[in-house]
Amino acid sequence: MKALRFVEGRLWVSACPVPGHESDALVRVIKSGICNTDLEIARGYAGFDGTLGHEFVGIVEKAAGSPELIGKRVVGEINVGCGQCDRCVQGDSRHCPSRTVLGIVGRDGAHAEFLQLPARNLIEVPGNVSDDAAVFVEPLAAAHGIAERANIAAETSVAVIGDGKLGLLCAFVLSLKTKDLLLIGKHSEKLAHANLNGRGIDVMKYPIPEKFDKKFDVVVEASGSESGFATALDLVRPLGTIVLKSTFHGTPTWAASRVVVDEITIVGSRCGRFTPALDLLSFGEVRVDDLISEEMRLSDGVAAMARAAQPGVLKILLSNT
Repeated sequence: MKALRFVEGRLWVSACPVPGHESDALVRVIKSGICNTDLEIARGYAGFDGTLGHEFVGIVEKAAGSPELIGKRVVGEINVGCGQCDRCVQGDSRHCPSRTVLGIVGRDGAHAEFLQLPARNLIEVPGNVSDDAAVFVEPLAAAHGIAERANIAAETSVAVIGDGKLGLLCAFVLSLKTKDLLLIGKHSEKLAHANLNGRGIDVMKYPIPEKFDKKFDVVVEASGSESGFATALDLVRPLGTIVLKSTFHGTPTWAASRVVVDEITIVGSRCGRFTPALDLLSFGEVRVDDLISEEMRLSDGVAAMARAAQPGVLKILLSNT
């Protein structure tokens, strides 16, 4: 099979054996999505070697012990736990200490013709959710997961920093929870998505005007840049919360004294649960079609990664059909 591989600093489309672990389900990938984490891994983030990609939709070809899944169109939770630790027993493998993560930690990913995950990680996609939309389930779940880490009610004031794919999805989801929401970004063409499809989300183009003095209860940092945390500190109110969503290769510097003096709560937010994200798509509460910039073939995966890194580009899909 073909797979987009990153090994020892080299990125290329390789011919690889179809995975054959009997204990895992085999999924034929229909489409996968390139995300910022893929780009950061290719820059050295996480020290991962292997097949990239963790956003996908596919058809189950084999599923030992779960024959009802064969032939089903599925997405898959990307964290694979040991199944025995307290976290796994409680049904949440996202923080299993020995977990593998699809295309990120110790497990080949989705930019390939086939992938493997345990059957318990697979979730059937409703018939009214398109293949293109299903690829967004993983990042949409990550956006929805913010509510697990910060209390957001109708009256909570929220700022989202970053107008890339994840920042936009965070704004789309949080706008369903509060109307006091501001999306901040550097790109007019990306910020324009905040008002497509009837979203009506308030936006502000960076740099923030000096006269702007509003402080927010919750600030979500999803810019994918080291400067985003400093901006979040400028926007959060005393006793407020900063939610960190960005993953990137680098070490940010920040003013620890401001966090102490203003008693700011800082929380990380990584993966979310897939079922609520699928519901958002199935019920039409979130639309993602306007976030797709281009679809390319897996065989052109290296060029697709370069395209995804270009300014103004949102989601690049890789197709196996």
